Amino acid sequence: MSETTKSLLNQQLDALLTDEHDLIANLANASALLKQTIPDLNWAGFYLYHPADDELLLGPFQGNVACVHIKPGRGVCGTALTTQEVQVVPNFHEFADHIACDSASNAELVIPLTKNDTKIGVMDLDSPTLNRFSDEDVTELTAFAQVLVSHLDITT
Repeated sequence: MSETTKSLLNQQLDALLTDEHDLIANLANASALLKQTIPDLNWAGFYLYHPADDELLLGPFQGNVACVHIKPGRGVCGTALTTQEVQVVPNFHEFADHIACDSASNAELVIPLTKNDTKIGVMDLDSPTLNRFSDEDVTELTAFAQVLVSHLDITT
């Protein structure tokens, strides 16, 4: 990700979400922005946590069809939700308990989304390229997730 892309990405997200309070609309625009801006992604989107069902449910995304239900602790997304830690997977196929939704995906980055100690879900990025996500990508996309969460109205 170039310096120009990084500096513009969060500014664009902030502008897109300012004065918009609908969760689905904001996540839809955020996933489109990620997919259009970041090179070498084949999937960019969100899974939303539903505590009553204790599962992640597919949310807005850009890419091929995806798994709909993911239990906490399962796969990369469920692990990120449970641990509340960013998951960087250089080779998706070597991740224990991975969930193969798209055989074209080889690397994955999942960032938990939390606001006021409330689990919202996860932001999930997949790439067909092994070792796609650098430490710099993790830093910048974590900042992107923070900008996103700051715009989300979450009732606690």
